[in-house]
Amino acid sequence: MSRVGRQPVQIPNGVTVDIKDHLVTIKGPKGELRREFHPDMKIEVKDNVLTVARSQDTKENRALHGLTRNIMVNMIHGVGKGFEKRLEIIGIGYRAQAAKNKITLTLGFSHPVEYTAPQGIEFKMDEENKNIIIITGIDKEIVGETAAKVRSYRKPEPYKGKGIRYLGEYVPKKAGKAAASAAGGGAASAS
Repeated sequence: MSRVGRQPVQIPNGVTVDIKDHLVTIKGPKGELRREFHPDMKIEVKDNVLTVARSQDTKENRALHGLTRNIMVNMIHGVGKGFEKRLEIIGIGYRAQAAKNKITLTLGFSHPVEYTAPQGIEFKMDEENKNIIIITGIDKEIVGETAAKVRSYRKPEPYKGKGIRYLGEYVPKKAGKAAASAAGGGAASAS
C-alpha cells in the first residue's frame, strides 16, 4: 500500500465531510470546497477519521491513492485555517495597491498592471512592510496559481534582483558586463 495514502486523516472540530458517490464536500469555518475523485478511490469517514483505500493495485491507482489523501488533507486545512502565500516586491519605484480581490502593480512599465483574483482569493498588503503582498484563500491550488501569476508580471532578474519574488526566495546574482570584463583582465580589452 501507499505509505502516504494509508495514513488516516483526523478531521478537526468545526469541519464536516460529506461523501456522495465520488463527490466530496468539505465545510468549515472559512468556507466550503467540493471535488470529485476517481471512482477507484474508496473514501470513508468513521469517528471523525477519514481514510482512503484503493480497489486495485495498478500503478495508476497506487499513484492516485496518496494524491487523493493529500488533496483531502489540503481541503480540510483550507476550510479550517486557510492558505496564504507572500510575495515581496523589490525595486525602486515598484509598488502595489491591494483591494479585496484586485491588485494594481506599478512595475516600471508605461502603465500599471491590474489583476483581478479568481473567486475565493483575497489580496492584502503587509501593514509593517508595504512591499509584501499577502494572497489568501481556502483552495491551496488556486492560491498557488494566483501567486505564480502575480509573480510572472515581473520575475526577479539576476543582475540587480529587481522584481517580484516569493518571500524568502533566493535569486542567484550574476556579474554584469562591467564586472565580467574587469575580471577577465585588461589584455582582452587592449587588443
